Amino acid sequence: MDKASLKNYPRFTLGDTITKEQLDFFTKYGFVHFTGVFSPEEVKEFILGYEDAQAKLIASKDKVVNGIPVIFGHDENGKRIVQRFPYTSQWSERIHKMAIDPRIQGFRQLLHQKTARVAEDERDGVVFNHYVNSKHSRFKQMGWHTDSLREVFYGKKVYETLNIGIYLDNSSAINGGLRILPGTHRQGLFGMLFTKMYYRNTKEDKNEVLVEATAGDVVVHHGHMWHRVGHSEHKDGVSRRRIMYIPVLCGPKHKPKATTNKKKTPIYHHLQAFAKFDE
Repeated sequence: MDKASLKNYPRFTLGDTITKEQLDFFTKYGFVHFTGVFSPEEVKEFILGYEDAQAKLIASKDKVVNGIPVIFGHDENGKRIVQRFPYTSQWSERIHKMAIDPRIQGFRQLLHQKTARVAEDERDGVVFNHYVNSKHSRFKQMGWHTDSLREVFYGKKVYETLNIGIYLDNSSAINGGLRILPGTHRQGLFGMLFTKMYYRNTKEDKNEVLVEATAGDVVVHHGHMWHRVGHSEHKDGVSRRRIMYIPVLCGPKHKPKATTNKKKTPIYHHLQAFAKFDE
């Protein structure tokens, strides 16, 4: 399959195990898309879990969770919302149950690593992203980046990782949408560090592939892969795009982070000060 045909890449159905076809596709391109993994009722449960957790966090007046900064903003009605929420499953039993669901745990098969684990209490845990293109939103897009750069800043060996994306709204080109550079998961450390300017570069790449997904879909991408999130052409509520990302990590298990704000913010997250999230 060449780059042109990847514009219409295959979507798969998730079964009890990852098939050879699905594994081969992921190994070659660094991502794999499963349709209808979660039902509309389950999607509603996840959104309720986020809303409950959001209310708790705002009431607590905390601005960081386990040392990771929270991005707050306002929706189209001027209501304060959490737009990037790290460790969400520590604040919501509904989302915690999702993270331990066998369907989620099964994606570990993509890495062929005995140490592969769904990491609720490591790195940023389960992250809930809430994009909305409104006047006072602070999270409208995300520039080019890889998820594995943080390992460099942590001073750790760069092991393979996954990010499991659970779509809670339909996602398309006009509504922002994830863009990926297939095959870049095979790059070395130099490429991971210097191919693009992290977060500041939001420009279209001629080789990027748009991920178009429906609420309930799951798209898994390799942590070494370059990707970005586009800016919605819609305004206000119509532009809303919510997605949860669950990390799968390999290598030695790091000391889990308890729910506390008495943690030093990793250097990696200071890069966000230079990001173009709200432009």
